[in-house]
Amino acid sequence: MAVVGITPQDAIDNFAVLAALAGKAAEMATARITRAELAELVELAGAIGGSDDVVIANRRFHRALNLTARSPRLFTYLRQAVRVVPGNFFELFPEQEERSTREHAALLEAMARGDAPAARALAEAHVLTAGEALGDWLETQATQHRAASSTS
Repeated sequence: MAVVGITPQDAIDNFAVLAALAGKAAEMATARITRAELAELVELAGAIGGSDDVVIANRRFHRALNLTARSPRLFTYLRQAVRVVPGNFFELFPEQEERSTREHAALLEAMARGDAPAARALAEAHVLTAGEALGDWLETQATQHRAASSTS
């Protein structure tokens, strides 16, 4: 029986689309954010590391960030695109949690400075790095599967 799944390149391509949308949302949010919203984002970002469920805490942060862009159309696209992120992402890549914490902090600093281009670039890079990690993992899994199949 063969199972057809997402290819490593599909994962990277899907995350590239998500990165473009996330970058645009960060750029728009930087221009539209209030001090209270920024404070809420800082609190949500800080809650990720100490959370019992890192995935849910991370989603709360990104959802709040995306809503701050105040673009219902962009938010709809983001909700569709984020479906490519596996629910067990942080279980597969525990090292990504620390990286994510650093990148969220840098993004929030850019937003606090009102630097929309930097916020966009940081958000895009944040998502692209995650996509590359998933693509690499999928490639490793495919290689191991092929090796196991050739020896049976």
